[in-house]
Amino acid sequence: MYRFLARRREPPPVTPDSGDADLLLAVAAERVEALKILHRRHAPWLRVRLARRCADPDVVDDAIQDTFVAVWRGAHRYRASEGDAAAWIWTIAIRRLISLMRRSGSAPRTTSLDDAQAPDARRTAYPPYPVTESAEDAVLVGVEHGDLGTALARLSPDLRAAIQATVLDGLTVREAAHLLGVPEGTVKTRVMRAKAQLRGFLA
Repeated sequence: MYRFLARRREPPPVTPDSGDADLLLAVAAERVEALKILHRRHAPWLRVRLARRCADPDVVDDAIQDTFVAVWRGAHRYRASEGDAAAWIWTIAIRRLISLMRRSGSAPRTTSLDDAQAPDARRTAYPPYPVTESAEDAVLVGVEHGDLGTALARLSPDLRAAIQATVLDGLTVREAAHLLGVPEGTVKTRVMRAKAQLRGFLA
């Protein structure tokens, strides 16, 4: 009834140097140029990381497209106080990928840490890590591109994939189980074993 009372704050002008939060505010105000800037900034590292989770490049491309459609429609729900914008976008992207993989039957890809640390990947990869629940997980969030990479590389591919899915990607156990093609109980067991082994490697 009194819609003018709830009018949003007019977002500032956007440029390629604008911060993500300002760009999302502009996207919420239906500014297409802000979405284009976000796409140029984030699509490259999204493609790198999603391609390490799915072997089908067409599914990865579709996931990226769906992600930015979701950003356009849902930017008004983003709150800077609740976390980094890149993490918010990554959460959308990985869930879009899982949904598409479920529908298409695409196989997940297991990659080595060397792939994750390739120069092109690191140059384009923002730190889109989710908020974790424990101090141990907070440490593990720095593994993928940090000094602890050697310890992660010593894990078996199955254990490393479980840590990537649940800690680095922030997936639920159910989502990780679908992505990895194993039962939920197996995911839980692999995560526990991976954390135990990492503690031993780093002791």
